Amino acid sequence: MRRRDLLSLSAAPFATSWGLAPGVLRAATPAGGTAAPGQAVRTHALSLLGEPALPADFPHFPWVNPAAPKGGEIALTALGSFDSFNGFIIRGTAAVGSTMIYDTLLKESADEASTEYPYLAQWIDLPADRLGVSFEINPAARWHDGRPVTAADVVFTFNTLRQHGRPFYRSYWGDVTEVVAESERRATFRFRSNENRELALILGQMPVLPAHWWATRDFTRPLLEAPLGSGPYRIERFEAGRSVVYRRVEDWWARDIPTCRGTQNFDTMRYEYFRDTTVALEAFKAGQIDFRTENVARDWATAYDFPARRRGLVKLDEIRHELPTGMQSWAVNLRRPLFQDARVRRALVELFDFEWMNANLFFGAYARTSSYFSNSELASSGLPAGRELAILERFRGRIPNEVFTTEYRLPVTDGSGNNREGLRRALALLQEAGWRVQDRRLVNPRGQRFEFEILIQGPTFERIALPYVQALERVGMGVRVRSVDPAQYQTRIDAFDYDMTVDSMGQSLSPGNEQRDYFTCDKARENGSQNVAGICDPAVDELVELVVTAPDREELVARTRALDRVLLWNNFVIPHWHSRSFRIAYWDKFGRPERNPRYALGLDSWWVDAAKDRALGDARRTL
Repeated sequence: MRRRDLLSLSAAPFATSWGLAPGVLRAATPAGGTAAPGQAVRTHALSLLGEPALPADFPHFPWVNPAAPKGGEIALTALGSFDSFNGFIIRGTAAVGSTMIYDTLLKESADEASTEYPYLAQWIDLPADRLGVSFEINPAARWHDGRPVTAADVVFTFNTLRQHGRPFYRSYWGDVTEVVAESERRATFRFRSNENRELALILGQMPVLPAHWWATRDFTRPLLEAPLGSGPYRIERFEAGRSVVYRRVEDWWARDIPTCRGTQNFDTMRYEYFRDTTVALEAFKAGQIDFRTENVARDWATAYDFPARRRGLVKLDEIRHELPTGMQSWAVNLRRPLFQDARVRRALVELFDFEWMNANLFFGAYARTSSYFSNSELASSGLPAGRELAILERFRGRIPNEVFTTEYRLPVTDGSGNNREGLRRALALLQEAGWRVQDRRLVNPRGQRFEFEILIQGPTFERIALPYVQALERVGMGVRVRSVDPAQYQTRIDAFDYDMTVDSMGQSLSPGNEQRDYFTCDKARENGSQNVAGICDPAVDELVELVVTAPDREELVARTRALDRVLLWNNFVIPHWHSRSFRIAYWDKFGRPERNPRYALGLDSWWVDAAKDRALGDARRTL
């Protein structure tokens, strides 16, 4: 499970709108009039970035093929192991794809940023004061045992996840004061204030769990029993830690609603678990796996020259997307005294030679990440001005002064591998922080050596970590690389038991409540949170709240850029790199829509083409 996918809790390759004054929700314009400020609204869609593009009577999402045939199987890879189908809690390792058995209140559009349409909820009601939201459940919605999905299930889910789920839920929904079932099909959430613009939207992303099924089970424990759901798939069979097969629900209640038509087309989805990416790639080449996304630049450049690929039986494609790429990095654990001096952290930044790695390890495939909100208008650049500067002025003296005087830049090398300038700058910073080189060892005034461990999982990051370790050792640091299996890795990450590790903070075009889990003091102290680096700075806490409560888009952009600058100039992490496309490889048995959505891979709208599947089977027998 990816750490940044905690709401959907799925590592599957598939996977509203306020923009006026505080609390004035941007919803689809109701029939017969305009949604004026201070007016109650019934709507079919929510969006944070303007009027939703699709009307209430839209037949299907515009990128799907509504006539896509159902049938066939897709075999996919997963790494590591699993011992649970309850991915909503810290304990255990959840099976990939296990949330396909559930439905959410609303469905995100993969073609519009921060926009959601009906799913379990067929209507959304917004009160005039915007101090809440009500969802009216579709009367056709059914659990797989035939019982109706009710508002009581919504109340149970919210209260259970907030009380017993991962810490993420408590921060994400922190401004909800209560949820009540006003009738069998109407659930109402009440808010602490009307300043949290995205709160109704993120509640729409909530998967709903069956209260009657969980009444006889302990939600706080890992689960190795197929749970009851209402979604497009149910668990057909599994072998714990090795494989799991999901079977399409033939009579799924939502099969023909507009947000689901033309999707969920595979009869079965089979996930096979592998020890690491190398073994998984070989299984794909052997025809055991049908589809994979390739995240290793070296493998994309060199590993796909094999007979089936040369004969055209395997296809490769790079699909451009418009997603913000967030921040992947080496994250130091700021809870450790070793990393609490900002000069030490900047020295670590100076010693990371991205240009050499990109040329020699990544085949030039990546761009350097220089913002926590990269590949979006939310990324800071240049010097602050205008509204952004005005926001930052209130923090002057509490944030690095360079925020106001110097554009943040990452060091750039010539790519030769001889990073002399970076080495000199790093040594100077370390000396300022009280460290000195003695007998080729970097030590503090008490003679204690500067040494730490980098925690990773699998060989992919080991080959990236080792050149960095060599650079760190050149200034006298003692650095070890520890590679562990995914389950142990997740356990240690949740317990903050590491010195340095790889972190990945995904971002959207509408940052909000999740920033609390990434960057605030409360979450730095709460095991299982997404504040991997342990960032705890009162100014950052205040800036996060400004982002969460931004009253409109213009103010959100200014506040997010201000937060970005402060995070960057504190050098909390050593930024990595990003790509602006999905790299995919697949055996030629699939049909695809004519275009992809702008913000997702869209694999859930593919299907098995029966003629291609037969031809592929014939061709494989001659390999």
